[in-house]
Formats: sequence, structure tokens, C-alpha cells
Amino acid sequence: VQLQASGGGLVQAGGSLRLSCVASGRIYSGIVMGWFRQAPGKEREFVAGTWNGGNTYYSDSVKGRFIISGDNAKNTVYLQMNSLKPEDTALYYCAARFGSSVAVAMGRLYKYWGQGTQVTVSS
Repeated sequence: VQLQASGGGLVQAGGSLRLSCVASGRIYSGIVMGWFRQAPGKEREFVAGTWNGGNTYYSDSVKGRFIISGDNAKNTVYLQMNSLKPEDTALYYCAARFGSSVAVAMGRLYKYWGQGTQVTVSS
């Protein structure tokens, strides 16, 4: 499975961006998709995850501002980011795994990773 993330950019605080992650290769049911981010000098952190055609889970830091969604026909997962803050600045990665949806937020359980897309929020 290959993942291609896009949609990052520079935006002012309060603005919005939509990230996309296209999956290719051998895709089958039971896929769990997640978005993670890593800011300079900080550890990678979970942002949002989705599984089983619509279940979602968010980190507390983005809950109410970000929305994760998927388009099965296009093998694409989106991350709509609203009310962006300077602390959202990071390299955003999409990730995927198959099987159990337990511990969606645990990055080490994901097998496939995209290359990352930079999001910069200016104050």
C-alpha cells in the first residue's frame, strides 16, 4: 500500500486547509486510516483516525476544529482543518493499517505511512 498526502500550505490563524491522502495498491476492507503530525523538536502525535466506513476519533487538541472523512470510491481520506492555530504548525502524515481498530491513536501500530505534507499557520 502506498499513501500520498497533499494539501498542506501556509495559512493565517483562523483559516482552513484540507489535506488529502490517496491510498493505492492492495486495499481491502478493514482499513484503519489515521493522520499524525510532528512539529520541529517535538514527538509525533496523533491527530485523527477513521475506520469501518465512518467511525472517527480525534485528539483533544483538534476536536471540534478538524474533521476526518473518507471517500471509499477514491481510496482517499481527508482532513478538514478549521480554526487553525499557530500550534497546529507541523508536518502532517497519513498512515494506514488493516485489522483491529483498537488503539487508533497509537502510531507504532500503523504499517503504511505517507511522505508528509507541511502545514504552517502564521499568527
